[in-house]
Amino acid sequence: MKLVSDTSLLEQPSGEMWQRIRVELKEDVNTRDRDLQHIKDWLKKEPHLPDEWDDGRLMTFLRGCSFSLEKCKRKLDMYFTMRAAVPEFFADRDISRPELKQLMLHKVQGPALPGLTPNGRRVIICRGTDSKLDTQEITDTLKLALMIGDVRLGEEVEGVAGDVYVLDSAVLGPSLLAKLSPSIIKKFMLIIQEAYPVKLKEVHIVNASPIIDRFISFVKPFLKEKIRKRIFIHTNIETLYEYVPKEMLPEEYGGTVSNMDSLNDAWIKILEEYKEWFVRQEKIKANESLRPGKPTDYDELFGIDGSFRQLNID
Repeated sequence: MKLVSDTSLLEQPSGEMWQRIRVELKEDVNTRDRDLQHIKDWLKKEPHLPDEWDDGRLMTFLRGCSFSLEKCKRKLDMYFTMRAAVPEFFADRDISRPELKQLMLHKVQGPALPGLTPNGRRVIICRGTDSKLDTQEITDTLKLALMIGDVRLGEEVEGVAGDVYVLDSAVLGPSLLAKLSPSIIKKFMLIIQEAYPVKLKEVHIVNASPIIDRFISFVKPFLKEKIRKRIFIHTNIETLYEYVPKEMLPEEYGGTVSNMDSLNDAWIKILEEYKEWFVRQEKIKANESLRPGKPTDYDELFGIDGSFRQLNID
């Protein structure tokens, strides 16, 4: 059985796979540094945004935007705007806080797997291990997911060809579904789709029960049409292997790559190592009082009856 170590938390693409991913991401190794400098210069010129951020994360944004400079600018603007607008997700991001650590130790798991699919995609498995989550724990679970996402912005040093999410719905029941807040879910979906450089290729729901249809109906209004078409429901784990190689999965899902507890523990450790980084990031966010023109209207942005019309980023 392979075990996760500090050096293999996220294996990076190399060789022929690396070359294929460069094509898919529209990344020209001869011009990417120039593009990076363009984004850095742009940040300095925007009074409401931080003057600088680390090069690795900016490069991840460029890759996630297929090196479209304008799309990258919109994503970064929205990313730093969300940091200010949604403190329930972006403040107090300290895994040593008991409410976060105990949640990740005993109730939820969401590790990115170390390996890559044959087409260069990263697989993330999310599951609950306790169905008795309260509304605050649901919010904190989404915060943890974004914390892992922020770590990956820096750790995916070569870039991947997209993300594949496996959502284990085994603990999803009527009582848990009833605690989902439309407001919180909309904010989370808006952040994932508009503020992070995520190329979401597939979402696979495993251990599905009849209630999954209610869950899908709940979240669908907050998803772009192209994402809705990428959701696959599996009542048999065998059909998942048609998309994700069995051998790269943890043993709970028929694979041989460690187990969910060990993978989860490795991510807790790296979140602990990032503690000071998260503290520093508290101040790195948009300042609406300095935004040229009209400041962002958070009520308009998050209105449950609103839409994503003003945020139509392809």
